[in-house]
Amino acid sequence: MDKCEAELKNLDRDALEAEVVRLRSTLAGIDAADASGELALHAFDASPVMPTSRDAQARKAARQRAIFESDIDFAIILSDPAGVITDWNAGATYVMGWTAEEACGQSSAFFFTPADRANGWVEREMHQALQNGRASDERWHLRKDGRQFWASGDTTPLYGDDNLHLGFMKIVRDRTREHLADQAIEETKERYRLAAKATNDAIWDWDLAGNHVLWNEALEEAYGYPVASTETSGDWWMAQIHPDDRARVSASIHAVIDGKGSDWTDGYRFRRADGTYAEVLDRGHVIRNAKGRAVRMIGAMLDLTTMRSAETALRESEERFRTILETIESAFAIVQVKFDADDVPVDYQFVEVNPAFERQTGVDLRGKWVTEFAPNLEKFWFEVYGHVAKTGEPANFENYAEAFQRWFDVRAVRVGAPEERRIGIFFNDVTERRNAEDRLRVSERIARENIERVQLALAAGAIIGTWHWDMQADLFSVDEAFTTAFGLDPALAEQRLSLEQVVVNVHPDDRDELTRKINEVADRGGAFAHQYRVRRADGKYYWIEANGRVDHAADGTPQNFPGVLIDVEERRAVEAERDRAISALRTLNETLEQRVVERTDELMQAEEKLRQSQKMEAVGQLTGGLAHDFNNLLAGISGSLEMMGIRIAQGRLNDIDKYMTAAQGAAKRAAALTHRLLAFSRRQTLDPQPIDVNRLMTGMTELIQRTVGPSIVLETVGAPDVWVALADASQLENALLNLCINARDAMADGGRITIETANRCMDRGAARTHDLPEGQYLSLSVTDTGSGMTPEVIAKAFDPFFTTKPIGQGTGLGLSMIYGFAKQSGGQVRIQSGVGQGTTVCIYLPRYHGEPIEDRSEVDSKSPLPLETGETILIVDDESTVRMLLSDVLSELGYTVLEAADSVAGLKILRSNVHLDLLISDVGLPGGMNGRQMADAGHEIRPSLKTLFITGYAEKAAIGNGQLGPGMQVLTKPFAVDILVARVQDLMKS
Repeated sequence: MDKCEAELKNLDRDALEAEVVRLRSTLAGIDAADASGELALHAFDASPVMPTSRDAQARKAARQRAIFESDIDFAIILSDPAGVITDWNAGATYVMGWTAEEACGQSSAFFFTPADRANGWVEREMHQALQNGRASDERWHLRKDGRQFWASGDTTPLYGDDNLHLGFMKIVRDRTREHLADQAIEETKERYRLAAKATNDAIWDWDLAGNHVLWNEALEEAYGYPVASTETSGDWWMAQIHPDDRARVSASIHAVIDGKGSDWTDGYRFRRADGTYAEVLDRGHVIRNAKGRAVRMIGAMLDLTTMRSAETALRESEERFRTILETIESAFAIVQVKFDADDVPVDYQFVEVNPAFERQTGVDLRGKWVTEFAPNLEKFWFEVYGHVAKTGEPANFENYAEAFQRWFDVRAVRVGAPEERRIGIFFNDVTERRNAEDRLRVSERIARENIERVQLALAAGAIIGTWHWDMQADLFSVDEAFTTAFGLDPALAEQRLSLEQVVVNVHPDDRDELTRKINEVADRGGAFAHQYRVRRADGKYYWIEANGRVDHAADGTPQNFPGVLIDVEERRAVEAERDRAISALRTLNETLEQRVVERTDELMQAEEKLRQSQKMEAVGQLTGGLAHDFNNLLAGISGSLEMMGIRIAQGRLNDIDKYMTAAQGAAKRAAALTHRLLAFSRRQTLDPQPIDVNRLMTGMTELIQRTVGPSIVLETVGAPDVWVALADASQLENALLNLCINARDAMADGGRITIETANRCMDRGAARTHDLPEGQYLSLSVTDTGSGMTPEVIAKAFDPFFTTKPIGQGTGLGLSMIYGFAKQSGGQVRIQSGVGQGTTVCIYLPRYHGEPIEDRSEVDSKSPLPLETGETILIVDDESTVRMLLSDVLSELGYTVLEAADSVAGLKILRSNVHLDLLISDVGLPGGMNGRQMADAGHEIRPSLKTLFITGYAEKAAIGNGQLGPGMQVLTKPFAVDILVARVQDLMKS
């Protein structure tokens, strides 16, 4: 090692920084020798350099180059202002592995980690160096072989004449060993701190030079001395040792300190803070310096008094334990686990059992092997008990034992020596509880259904008003619908009313009972429901039902009473009519049987009217939204068609295209609305196929990026070895695009959208949380950094026509369509969001065990394939306009077309001798058979006949629960002519 190399090797960080300042003005100025062998040196420092002779300049440049290349422990990299490497010393090759030829010309970012490159760390470092004159960092870098090393780096800008920025110099030193050593030291300190905190022993750390002792918190817990106020000298410690033991302990501990040993152990009596003495066993370890001198001693003081008391208590406890085992209701057994030659558990014997064991299991198994009683016992029990016996890891679980036909809650622990392979088992028969839980799950399902019905009632207008009563202040907050229902001035909805103001219009005959009911629920709290009559603005009395709940404070004082009003006028009238009919039927039961039948029929009709009324109220909200959207679309279609008729009559054909485009656009939007509603109702026609979701996501990336715009950063994260999903690819694409558009709308000022796929295994708990069957699923999630949602918005997000967007900027069907599509596909959708924290919407689709299908490219409808023969097509549809359109389109392509208006006529042709190449049939047909049933009947005669189903609405049963047979495809109405032609030609070719 020469002098320069030795000097650099011994530099610390500050000295190295000073050397960087001295060298930066010259290192980047070394140029290649010119034709005469002289060196041209360019000064990079802003200050002028005094002219020297060319020989002196050459010697200086050579010396600088020698410094640049001298020390292989320092990587020195020169780059231009853009960060492109221009020079690379031997130290850089030694530290990172790349040669100068490999490194020069690359960006300085190439030896940074991918995470730092993605976060723009290199650019940030150069910017900081320009601003502050230097940039220092310590972080992970890459070597050529892909390994990482911890580097201490400094980047400084280089300047030439006239303060011209010429580039950067970065000096890097490999400090991996020091970094890992520092981490190990910190981890050791943390483990020591945690151990000292967790143990019950009094831990002491004695600084022998300063005679200073540090204690852990156990000093106070075990002996009563507060650590914060206790004297910390070694003399105080010795002063607490019993006088009869003090000299002996002092001699023994100093014999170890002054000698060459390291471990010390002794027992003595230690005075507690209350003056009593504890018998302790003290152990210590001496730490010596390089010269062998003791500088520190660390130890732990164990209270033997507690241990000896514990031994006595243990004997008493064992007796109590045996008594408890004989009397407790929990079953207990000690089990000897048997292993085969491969150390696999194959049987277990009940060595000892308590009386409750026989009561719980119904059999006496003491001394018996379990396979004697239950030769077909589930393998699960052997595996769990064998694992506990071998590893000592306790197990706590619930499982069903078929041999006992009961559920057991089991706690298993190892007992005795490990080689004995024995375990202790506590268990309880929880069959009744499990049955109760099953009943509870059924009850919860019914409750969820009830909640859905309530939500439907809210949306449909069955609830006619709401209130919130502050019972302590006697102030009502009501909505305008409430004032209307109570016959009050609507302006009062903006005020807070008293109970007296609210009940002023209650029927006099109902007021006392209402007051009694209110007082009753105020005393007990909980749910409230009561029916009474209220006079409205027209002077008439109407029956209403008030439903609410009283919440109590901690002291039992009634606080809040929120609730809703339900219009029961019609129901009361129907019930009254029903009661009168029942009374009359009972009176005439013996003599007028025929009249009873007639009145019963009238009653059933009245009840049917009631149910119909309730159903119509429930769908009111939905039909309102449909009417609004469809009226707009029909106005565009009918208006455009009318204008086309006028222009054709006038001979003005130039405007026809404009109105035709408008009508077609409105029709397509109407079709999209219908598809979204069918998706929400889970009745859309799907074509589920095995698909690679990663490939689908990648294929849509460009389209999504164009859709969300340049202010949104789009990131896709595809899971490796992602499972194949079974779903309709086009519907999944629509769902993904809709989610990305929603994410864009939630980020008005730009942000990031992350699309991610993952494999998910749903066990029983996870499946119950996600409302899915147990199994394997493929998840597709879209995450944004937008404004997020409140819990109230999340609860309504999937409702049809619910939207938080301004009027005209959203239909409220996007998420409901995605929800319906996922549920119909056998999956689920879940939302995770918080206000200001962004939103994640995750679609779960069932895993398909097989390979994904290849993408099927549609045949170009503008260039129909030439027909080699005049194929014959049978069209079956009850709509004459559809048959006409299909016949015209296919006839113009050269096909021979036969038509049938119902399933009877269609089946007659299928059973005839007429040659047929393709069947096109609606799914919903009159004539007693649907399209699928007719096609299946036809296939018995023509097994090779290809079929194209066309449908606007299809029950699952009509298309085989979404599974089509070979040579079958489905096309959803309305459809474009070119799509129809492509499907027909695709089937003809297959």
